[in-house]
Amino acid sequence: MALTHAASGEIVSVRPLGSALRASESVTLVRAPHFEVFRFVLPAGKTTPMHEAAGLITIQCLEGEVALDAHGRRQTLVAGDLVYLDDAEPHAVSALTDASLLVTILLHRV
Repeated sequence: MALTHAASGEIVSVRPLGSALRASESVTLVRAPHFEVFRFVLPAGKTTPMHEAAGLITIQCLEGEVALDAHGRRQTLVAGDLVYLDDAEPHAVSALTDASLLVTILLHRV
């Protein structure tokens, strides 16, 4: 079954998942040629490897707590925090508790 993404003008909930967080999976909410938004679910203790996004990126913590490694330092994001990273800025995310993040990328795909 093909995944459906939000259409222009469609309302999408990004409310905290609460008790459903642990059983939830990451999902792409919006996908367009140069724009992508996804909810990234990261269970406590899990870490992404250091990587680079293919464009400008924002990471907003919707719930939980994560450590963000970028710009040569580690910062903690909690619910309500948002961070912006330049194009191709190396970064990694580690879940300190079960967490969900709203990630937005302004892509430079050709």
